[in-house]
Parts: sequence; structure tokens; C-alpha cells
Amino acid sequence: MLSEIIGTFFLVFFGTGSAIVTLMITNEFNPNSVGIGVLGGLGDWIAIALVFGLTVMASIYLFGKLSGAHFNPAVTIGLLVSRNISLKDSVLYIIAQVFGAILGSLALYLILGDLSVTVGGLGATAPGLGVSYYQAMFAEFIGTFFLMLVVMGVAVDKKADPGFAGLSIGFTVAAVIAMLGPITGASINPARTFGPYLMDFLLGGPNLWIYYPIYLIGPILGGIVAALLYNYLAKGNDVCELPQPFKK
Repeated sequence: MLSEIIGTFFLVFFGTGSAIVTLMITNEFNPNSVGIGVLGGLGDWIAIALVFGLTVMASIYLFGKLSGAHFNPAVTIGLLVSRNISLKDSVLYIIAQVFGAILGSLALYLILGDLSVTVGGLGATAPGLGVSYYQAMFAEFIGTFFLMLVVMGVAVDKKADPGFAGLSIGFTVAAVIAMLGPITGASINPARTFGPYLMDFLLGGPNLWIYYPIYLIGPILGGIVAALLYNYLAKGNDVCELPQPFKK
């Protein structure tokens, strides 16, 4: 649980921190038009995506042998339905992930001050202009579906090449965020969105809870469908097994 807390803390602190800093820099140049991409276009999103991806990659190599390095309730639930983690462990993991995300947002506020909330929104995710509620949910589904398939293929599959899980998963996260960032904010992780939402609410920032089902339902369904599909594709090939930390 402590590994999951720390890993999710890093994910939120560095990942959403890069989004907050981008918004604060934009505000310095043009207070009337604050948004990611206002100054750097897609380059802003690529930079943020790389911060997220590199953080995930490093954290997987750091904590993978200890907890399996989920850092994402959608991944944990996907592993639960595919019988790669017990129900008890999955509940404890999700609690740890949410707590780590809250701590990450709190630390950003303590370091960056009020502007991290009023200008940066603590990196909270929301649909882009012109993107409907269900379009955003479907986009989050697809992004998490892709991520979970990669997790199953490179981290759960016992035939996967050892040593490439962190690299593959990290760059998958980066690719998804670079593309979905302007559409949904690219959460693909219910804990990553919950932390900023809660701290924004408590600290007087934007109240975005109306959008939370997008970042809860979309990612969880994406994780479940991807895990079950991979198990179906691998059925009879003896390629999936419990990750080492969950073996009894």
C-alpha cells in the first residue's frame, strides 16, 4: 500500500504539476487567455505527456517488484476481473492510490501557492471546448483500454520480454496524454482526477465534480474490457499468470 501511495503521489505531483506550471506561465503572458496550448500548441501537451510518461516509467521500475506498480484504480480493477489480484488487495490498493493522489495535489498547493488553484486548477481534468459529456467518456474509455492492453501484454503476460514493462507502459501513457489532452485532459486514471478535484473543492478552486463520472466510468470500463479481451486472446496459450507480489 505504501508503494502505491508513493507511486501515485509521484504521478500526480510531477504530472499534474507540469500542467499547473504550464497554465501559470501562460497566465504571466496573457491573463485573459489561460489554457494549455495557448502558447505552445500541441507542444505543451507533448511536454506534459512526457512528464507523466517518464514518471510512470521510473515508478514502475522502482515499485514494480514491490506492489506491481498499478498507481491507477482502473488498472487494479482490470487486474481484479482478470483474476490477477484478490478483491481484498484491490480494495486496499485503490484506497492507497486515492490517498496518494490527494497528497500529491496538497503538496503542489503548498509549494506553488494559491495560483496553483486559481489559475492551474491543480491540474484538474475537464472536457475540451465542444466535447460532449459522452464523447469525453468514450475517449477516456479508449485511452484506458489501450493502456490496459499494454499492461496485460508487457507486465502480466509471462512471455513478455523482461525489463521493458516500465518503458512500454510509460510511453503508452505519454502517447495517450499527447492525443487526448486537448479532448478530455487525458486522465485515464480515476485517482489522478479525484485528488485535484477534492483539493480544488476544499481550497476554493473550480468545482468540477459534475464531470467526475467521465473519469470514473470511462477508465474503469476501458480497463475491464481490455483485461478480459487480452485474457480471451491469450486463452489456451498459457501466457498469463499472477504478478509475483500477488502469488500465494
